[in-house]
Amino acid sequence: MASPYARELEIAQLAVQRAAILTKRVFHEKAKGTVSKDDASPVTIGDFGAQALIIAALRANFPGDAIVAEEEAAQLRSDDKLREPIWGLVRDTKLEDDAAERLLGGGVKDVDDLLEVLDLGRSPGGRKGRVWTIDPIDGTKGFLRGGQYALALALLEDGDVKVGVLGCPNLPVDDEAPLAADIGANQTDAEGRGVIFSAVVGQGATSRPLGTGGLAQGKRIKMKEVTDMASASFCESVESCHSNQSEAAQIAQRLGITKPSVRMDSQAKYGSIARGAGDIYLRLPTSKTYQEKIWDHAAGDLIVREAGGQVTDTKGQRLDFGVGRTLATNSGVIAAPAAVHGRVLEVVQEVLGLK
Repeated sequence: MASPYARELEIAQLAVQRAAILTKRVFHEKAKGTVSKDDASPVTIGDFGAQALIIAALRANFPGDAIVAEEEAAQLRSDDKLREPIWGLVRDTKLEDDAAERLLGGGVKDVDDLLEVLDLGRSPGGRKGRVWTIDPIDGTKGFLRGGQYALALALLEDGDVKVGVLGCPNLPVDDEAPLAADIGANQTDAEGRGVIFSAVVGQGATSRPLGTGGLAQGKRIKMKEVTDMASASFCESVESCHSNQSEAAQIAQRLGITKPSVRMDSQAKYGSIARGAGDIYLRLPTSKTYQEKIWDHAAGDLIVREAGGQVTDTKGQRLDFGVGRTLATNSGVIAAPAAVHGRVLEVVQEVLGLK
């Protein structure tokens, strides 16, 4: 008997793997078609193309499911110069394994279908039914600088994360490789890099090399046991606008952590601590009004929890993915091994004045 969500997991991993082929191709092209969104964050032809490929696979295999995705087609409808290269990328990107490619379904038919597929990601989300969340390139600035980025895909059921997949083309395949200080920049998809993290609720977390055909063999991952806080390491965002770095430094000092923080983009941070390359991930609020997007955390949240960690906001509450397209009821993120999460949370609340 197949395990629960086995098909969803297989399709999700293959869809992410195929989309990663596209993002890597875009990275190696001189012109990445970069434009700015309303919030001044960058988006590339890779974001649009990867999202289209992932949604096409979900549409073919799970046509009744809703989708919450970051990008939409409005800009492409009025911009031929942006639309045409994206269509070319989507049309030409395929897995090298024919059987795996067939599993993903019919793909995108033409330019008009491309626009329709992109707009299938406009669901409001919510607490009922099956909802997929997609961030086609999480950490676009990291992607552009050759640092860390992730293709993030998760399945929510009645507001709870059931399946999570992260494709991280620039992380080392080796789960034992420690986080280097320079991992946030000038990392390319060279040999020995590229990993898929995945998890199914109640079934643990796995890593496997990111390939170009069928899925490679995976192995279980677990968070590292932290016995001495002085030797622990923590990850945070590269951009100071994404997380309060000065408060994070105070928290590290109070915890007795002596290593400098490792700054890297995207949910690659979740994957890194899940396999024990790092220990703690802090994302501290920089604004009282900012709401995190569900696609920025859903996959990583499940992968860390299934690897033996705990993920909460700064108030100690679980992340609530059933509110809508944002984590409207949460503030900040703390991810750490379950045994030390309580201590980290206590210090975070002291520094932020929440106690």
